[in-house]
Amino acid sequence: MFSIDSSINQGARLLFNFGNSTCAPLMFTSPQDELLACRNGAWLGCFLTLSPVYDISGPDVVKLMNYVSVNRDYAKLKVGGSRHTILCNEKGQMLADGVLMRLEEDLYRSYWLAPVLAYYVETLGFNVQGKWVYDEFFLQIDGPRSLEIMEKVSGTNIHDLKFAQHKFIEIKGIPTSIHRLGMSGSLAYEMHGAMKDIDTVYNAIVEAGQEFGIKRLGLVNYCRNHTQGGYPNQYIHFYYPFLINGEGMKQYVLDHMGYNVQFGQYKFYGSASDDIQNAFVTPFDVKWDYLINYDHDFIGKEALLKLKENPPRTVVTLEWDAEDVAKVFASQFMGKDIAPCDDISRVADGALTDPFVISKVIKDGSMIGVASGRLKDFYHQKMISLAFIDRKYANEGEELSVLWGTDSNTAMPIKVTVARFPYFNEEYRNETFDVEKIPHPNFKK
Repeated sequence: MFSIDSSINQGARLLFNFGNSTCAPLMFTSPQDELLACRNGAWLGCFLTLSPVYDISGPDVVKLMNYVSVNRDYAKLKVGGSRHTILCNEKGQMLADGVLMRLEEDLYRSYWLAPVLAYYVETLGFNVQGKWVYDEFFLQIDGPRSLEIMEKVSGTNIHDLKFAQHKFIEIKGIPTSIHRLGMSGSLAYEMHGAMKDIDTVYNAIVEAGQEFGIKRLGLVNYCRNHTQGGYPNQYIHFYYPFLINGEGMKQYVLDHMGYNVQFGQYKFYGSASDDIQNAFVTPFDVKWDYLINYDHDFIGKEALLKLKENPPRTVVTLEWDAEDVAKVFASQFMGKDIAPCDDISRVADGALTDPFVISKVIKDGSMIGVASGRLKDFYHQKMISLAFIDRKYANEGEELSVLWGTDSNTAMPIKVTVARFPYFNEEYRNETFDVEKIPHPNFKK
């Protein structure tokens, strides 16, 4: 990660220790201050520099990707393009999802698909080569002022960059790839470059962003953007079944998870943690089934075709009843004679310092799904979560309940209401926002 004296760590209130004299900023100001920046200015985060990055190349690279992923033919992905890629097991459950970029004719770079993708490269017998990439930085800037900041720091007009596309710019003379993607739901961009240049690029963006209200985002708060943004995410909203997908894959994943070793175990909390299967999802559960292409053979095709006939679950946002949340919180202060329910005062659940909590969603006394990624939404001033529930109940305004608590003896029901998904779906929504509403830069020649 970053050395202790890296400028990226300077000014942080808390650091996350990765060992070997490396660490990363956990928080700079406060969750509220940092998270609101993507609604009224912009935040700059370095969390994604932790991403597992893995290159695959060789004559059979398209054949391999078409076999292990559910997506359409990778021969049709143009050089310079990218795709949200999903790998499933034979049950149709997601084993990995992330981004795959085509850098050259037979060279692809993956983010968050390894170590599962790397396991396939080494065991399936295709004529491909894999290589872990450790020398790339990965920054992200989210918020309505992010375009203006990036144009100022690069001296380049990037209004032409469409959602999910990337191009090359320079920052302080340093070649940098910029990609229009983000996790807060707002207008956002990702920047990639050589790790040796990260301090220079990061500092330049911070300096350029001062007049636009930029905030530096800590690792822990980055993981708290996804619920509001409507992006179901691994280790926040669901887990992968790679540890029970065969002994070979299990051992390979455990051997190659690196800093993610804390995720190499199924230690869940919440009322739905009594069955680890509750933590796993299919593309239908997260509304990514539109990415599936059935015109070729791939791992999990048969199971997904059966699910397609009558998909059981879909993802929704839940608004949690404020009075019931208050009752759960108050249970901690009822005296020694009353056993308290699980703590609900954390800002969020899932990833890094926050435990993974998965709770039963109840309708008329029956479990109809699971809720996860609970979050204090400072922008809308609500408690929200995502939930994967029976499609019959996935209607805005539907009244349900969440059973909060790991111990059935102290768990308490909380009234919830099905709300819009994605929850943040306002003017600056990245997928749909027309950047022509923002004035073009007037660079001096």
